[in-house]
Amino acid sequence: MYAKIAVYLKIITAVLIVAFIGIQFIPVERSNPPVTGEIDAPPRVKEIFMRSCYDCHSNETVWPWYSYIAPASWLLADDVAEGRDELNFSEWKGYEEKRKLKKFKEIREEVEEGEMPQWYYLLLHGDATLTDADKQALFDWTATGGK
Repeated sequence: MYAKIAVYLKIITAVLIVAFIGIQFIPVERSNPPVTGEIDAPPRVKEIFMRSCYDCHSNETVWPWYSYIAPASWLLADDVAEGRDELNFSEWKGYEEKRKLKKFKEIREEVEEGEMPQWYYLLLHGDATLTDADKQALFDWTATGGK
């Protein structure tokens, strides 16, 4: 009986290994389009954005080693695409004023509620954690409408 279980476990393990190797060949979009209109923010705010937001909300994503290993690559590519679609600091100057004002409000809300940066991003990017001083700098800047 134990011999049969051992055989089944070996077969299952072999299938899983082959499947893992196979999924590595599924293409994933990991591009960084050109920056077309960088956000104009004070140096302190810009530093916070670059440290805590740019990987998902700009065209300057740093693609870590695990972004080349499926299924993590799929999740990362999806998060970056969704992040850029929602807010892209590399295309900020192309936004209409109404959209910019909406984004200022959303940035403040997301940070206040602890939604951004996302908790799972912070697990691997501890330096992206926002301090109280970082949050206050963002709140002050967004309250002025980016002026």
